[in-house]
Amino acid sequence: MARGPARLQFRVQLRFVTEEQLFGPGPLSPPTPQSLRLDVHPAGEEADATVTDADGVCVFKCLLNRDTECCRVGKESILITLGYNSALLKFESHADLSSFSNTLKRCRNEKKELSVFNQRTEEASAVQYFQFYGCISQQQNMMQDFVRTATYHRAILQNHIDFRDKIVLDVGCGSGILSFFAVQAGARRVYAVEASSVAQYAEMLVKNNHLSDKIIVLPGKIEDISLPEAVDVIISEPMGYMLFNERMLESYLHSKKWLKANGMMFPTFGDIHLAPFSDEQLYMEHYSRANFWYQQCFYGVNLSSLRGAAVDEYFRQPIVDTFDIRILMARTVKYTVNFMDAEEADLHRVEIPFVFQMMQSGLVHGLAFWFDVAFVGSLFSDQIVSLSTRQGNRLAVNSPNGASDSLVSGAVSSSHSSLCQRRRDPLRESALCSQQTTEL
Repeated sequence: MARGPARLQFRVQLRFVTEEQLFGPGPLSPPTPQSLRLDVHPAGEEADATVTDADGVCVFKCLLNRDTECCRVGKESILITLGYNSALLKFESHADLSSFSNTLKRCRNEKKELSVFNQRTEEASAVQYFQFYGCISQQQNMMQDFVRTATYHRAILQNHIDFRDKIVLDVGCGSGILSFFAVQAGARRVYAVEASSVAQYAEMLVKNNHLSDKIIVLPGKIEDISLPEAVDVIISEPMGYMLFNERMLESYLHSKKWLKANGMMFPTFGDIHLAPFSDEQLYMEHYSRANFWYQQCFYGVNLSSLRGAAVDEYFRQPIVDTFDIRILMARTVKYTVNFMDAEEADLHRVEIPFVFQMMQSGLVHGLAFWFDVAFVGSLFSDQIVSLSTRQGNRLAVNSPNGASDSLVSGAVSSSHSSLCQRRRDPLRESALCSQQTTEL
């Protein structure tokens, strides 16, 4: 199968089928003796499908939309009916049929209800998100993150018994690196789903590594695509900063609709750790940036009316940074999300209550966050592989609170509908947000 920026191309065999041929005394018409070319040109709510022979002569053409009548036949064929005539298309591989079927499904569902993904995500944000991760340079950044890549490799290979001869789903596969790890662990087949344009590069890697019979790349969102079978294991790297950002975790949980009973998920659960911190320098840095808008004569313009909005924005934006653990003022509180049990709706609004036993007095400038994810397999249950951001995330408030009492309680909540890009570095992340999301 070849893929251009706005079309799909397949090699197929074609057979026309009628009721008389199926139920009459005569034999079925023979299939086309040579392989034909099927070109699919998406155009908004529809797609043109054209089958041509080696001389470029059109032998079959149809419009794919919500009214198209079709059904799958066997493993590699699909039957399309136009009026009282039907055409049976046999693809070269099951992967090609799956890719064509997903394109057909998108055309047929275009005017129906928004998908689960589109219902919860702003369109502009989603476009920006997938463009960002469609860049090879971004995939390189993630693959060169040694801790991340090595941890996933160890988690999958160490639990090879859970992958051997299994059907695996890789959600948001990117370059497909986790799919390759699954095959190295003995997976029988891997469905690698990727919504960004990097899917075409993943397919190139699969083909060049001679694994087209093992890894099937499916372009599209997990909320939109269809799989031909249930899976034994789901793998993904769905964590955003502070674990929940980017909404990728919701796609990861959505993919459980394809998971067999007693199936497995890698990662299996995540722990968020939070603690209050005091950092006067950080606090003053953010206020200093906002003080630009305090000017009353900037080229003759009074900017001061926007200072309050600027303060809120600066304290709301995430920042990648590290901090010294000595700024923490209390022992951490842990919040656990079990991906095997959690549902998508559980992440639409996350609220984490906390009660801190303060170890020192002073101003609380915000909350420090970091998270771990664990890969729980059948083997070495006493040696669970985990990936940790360690002490690296901070959420600051624009009005510090005094901590003179021995106990400080409250809650932090997260509720959003947009995706956010991030730089991947599992040991070096932080976030700064406004007080709107934190109550002390």
